[in-house]
Amino acid sequence: MKLLQKAKKSLGQNFLIDNNIINKIVKIGNINKNKTVMEIGAGYGNLTKAIVLESPKKIFAIEKDKKLFSFLNNRFRNYKNIKIINDDILNLIGKSNLGKNVIVFGNLPYNISTQILASLIMLKKWPPWYDVLILMFQKEVASRILAKPHTKEYGRLSVLSNWRLEIKKHFDVSKNSFFPKPKVDSTLLSFKPIKNNPFDLKNPKNLEIVTRVLFSNRRKMINKNFNKLFNQNMSISKNLNLDLSVRPEELNYETYYKIAEQYEKLSV
Repeated sequence: MKLLQKAKKSLGQNFLIDNNIINKIVKIGNINKNKTVMEIGAGYGNLTKAIVLESPKKIFAIEKDKKLFSFLNNRFRNYKNIKIINDDILNLIGKSNLGKNVIVFGNLPYNISTQILASLIMLKKWPPWYDVLILMFQKEVASRILAKPHTKEYGRLSVLSNWRLEIKKHFDVSKNSFFPKPKVDSTLLSFKPIKNNPFDLKNPKNLEIVTRVLFSNRRKMINKNFNKLFNQNMSISKNLNLDLSVRPEELNYETYYKIAEQYEKLSV
């Protein structure tokens, strides 16, 4: 593959070039003529081209790189259902003019993949504007997203991701499927919003605070950090039937969500 320019490390650019993988990704989306599609980091338009062939109602292709933005505009100039947007996806996620029930694809830049996912989770309005996220992550990051309690990968990202989303692993993707070739393999995951979430926080940032504080000392018991959160209020741990001598990775998802609910009540 010939590049317009050298791939930018600052933008985490590794372009997907394997057509077999591209077609498998698009099939997962079940695109039809009534659907709106967003692609995060369209690059040279390899995935965009496969999406176009499915004839969706509208495609928003987001590309931060100005030269690639110009390239995409030229490549897809004859397609009226494509809008190429030269912006950072983090500036767009919270906006409400993207449509409803959007299918989101993304070969996410490695350097901000978790930040993008967190922004998609932490939306104040829920259910969100998207219907499904079909996203590529570094394999190690995907393992952290999917991680279960009592494992070394389990952490803040696991708890946050599983709060509002049903997550499915589809397949691993070899580093040979990208150009320039990264040092690690990738994994494709899909995420569907949980519409009737039993743990519905008024302010999602409260879960961020709780997980940040409790996971700040992974190898130590949670008692000190828990008491920091609740100003030594021991009744909270009793109400939750919580053993404060455990380590952060020993608490399951639901326990973190219940702690966040209690923290939110005190913060009002």
